Amino acid sequence: MTELELPPIDYAAIAPILIMLVAAVVGVLVEAFVPRRLRHPVQLPLAVLAVLAALTMVVVNADKRVITIGVIAVDGPTLFLQGSILALSAVALLLLGERVVERGGAFVAQAAVTADSPEDRQQAENAGGAGEVYPLTTFAIAGMLIFVSANDLLTMFIALEVFSLPLYLLCALARRRRLLSQEAAMKYFLLGAYASAFFLFGLALIYGFTAGLGDRQAGVDFATVNAAVANSTASPVLLFAGMALVAIGLLFKAAAAPFHVWTPDVYQGAPTPLTGFMAACTKVAAFGALLRVFHVAFEGARWDFTPVLGAVAVLTMLVGALFAVTQTDIKRLLAYSSIANAGYLLVGVLAPGSEGLSGTMFYLVAYGFTVLAAFAVVTLVRDADGEATHLSRWAGLGRRSPVYASVFTFVLLAFAGIPMTSGFTSKFAVFGPALDGGQVWLVIAGVLTSMVLAFPYLRVVVLMWLSEPGDSTPTVAVPGALTSAALVIGVLATLVLGVAPAPLLDLASSAADFVR
Repeated sequence: MTELELPPIDYAAIAPILIMLVAAVVGVLVEAFVPRRLRHPVQLPLAVLAVLAALTMVVVNADKRVITIGVIAVDGPTLFLQGSILALSAVALLLLGERVVERGGAFVAQAAVTADSPEDRQQAENAGGAGEVYPLTTFAIAGMLIFVSANDLLTMFIALEVFSLPLYLLCALARRRRLLSQEAAMKYFLLGAYASAFFLFGLALIYGFTAGLGDRQAGVDFATVNAAVANSTASPVLLFAGMALVAIGLLFKAAAAPFHVWTPDVYQGAPTPLTGFMAACTKVAAFGALLRVFHVAFEGARWDFTPVLGAVAVLTMLVGALFAVTQTDIKRLLAYSSIANAGYLLVGVLAPGSEGLSGTMFYLVAYGFTVLAAFAVVTLVRDADGEATHLSRWAGLGRRSPVYASVFTFVLLAFAGIPMTSGFTSKFAVFGPALDGGQVWLVIAGVLTSMVLAFPYLRVVVLMWLSEPGDSTPTVAVPGALTSAALVIGVLATLVLGVAPAPLLDLASSAADFVR
């Protein structure tokens, strides 16, 4: 009987994942043993320091190109995407950190001493700080780090569940709009369960396909799948069915049509800082996995899946742009904007070569910072009942709070792809390689839907600046230090990546090389 040989482990390569998992476990212990009044002062620094430490290890690993534990690939795209997730998570934690007790659909000042009224102070004291937000968030971040580095479909599925389950719980943590929040969480959970089942069934079919290799060992690691696609003479039915089911699971997380139906309800019902976290980080994780699956495992079947995914991209752009026009709630408008942007990102996924890969990665970072800035502003527009998300309440906001209306106008112009913003640069980064690769129809669809999508953005701008403020027009709450920092970082990143995108584009280009 031979002794079982363990796979080699490069602990430095997986250090970012380990740091976040340890921080999440420590966060659970803090909730169990630290007194209530001290939990938040411990949990927030713990989560932020863990993210910064993990980001430091990503930088240290910049030159690593290995597959460790047999299933974790540490290469250029992995490190770039992990760094993106951690950088965006750090900004999202700033928003979460200042809003732990829920009021009006968003987390608000967590400490009783900073509450706005005696009722809020009492609610803060009764809530005990709601510190469970932090370990759940750090578990989700750890799952995302594994998700973008998984070199095996089974590992990818496990990572999918690790970061999805905490998000389902976090969506239900609203305390004022409790029913809306719980409804959003239930919809997200049920539809997410179906998507996970599709992914797992597709994994099983892919395993069956690789078993047809004969003298090779069957498996679902990407090298084996790629070899099966290239060399197998078996019927491709299992391959195409498995690809379709795996794609459904990943496209659900990416909020691509027709698997997008959860997005508007969840974005509207979830606490706003969490919505920003999901809009930025979950999209990076989902598209990171899509890039690895279709550029590594199924690369040999590119001619087969490109028309199908292209049709999904066009449908996604159309659904996002057309439905955004009809929205009357700012969070639902941003949700359909997110759906449309998923379509633009799919154009980058389908662009051949490393330029499409690097353009997609750049787009993910640029969009992440912009959407975090947008949701930071949404958390500040409030009245006595909480956040004022109905668009009619934003009429005349430019005259009542010109600074924040100007910031939101800049963010909306970035979403619209106006030059000198990151939105223009990122669209150019994905449309250019697609055009060079012969995907003209996708680029035309992207340009036309971008023009349609500009209308709802400009409508909000006109509403804020050219309408008279009424009695129902809310004021903008004075942001705390953490929210102010998150907003400044998001706006500066949107500006810098529009004016001087070359450093990040060069970094993305140098990282666009998968280890196989």
